Amino acid sequence: MRLHQALFHETGDKDIEDRLNYALRHAEVIERFGRFPHRNVILGRETTAEERTWLKQKGGF
Repeated sequence: MRLHQALFHETGDKDIEDRLNYALRHAEVIERFGRFPHRNVILGRETTAEERTWLKQKGGF
């Protein structure tokens, strides 16, 4: 992400900004939950109450 940030700040390229924003959204979820809650069902994991609330609000992103 640091490289994407540096490249975006250097170039201002919209495609790089889009990829950076995509990566940042995913990093925030991992930082908050330590995993991707929208994958719980398929991986056989229990969903916590906090994850359930987030999934309802965000729709899994």
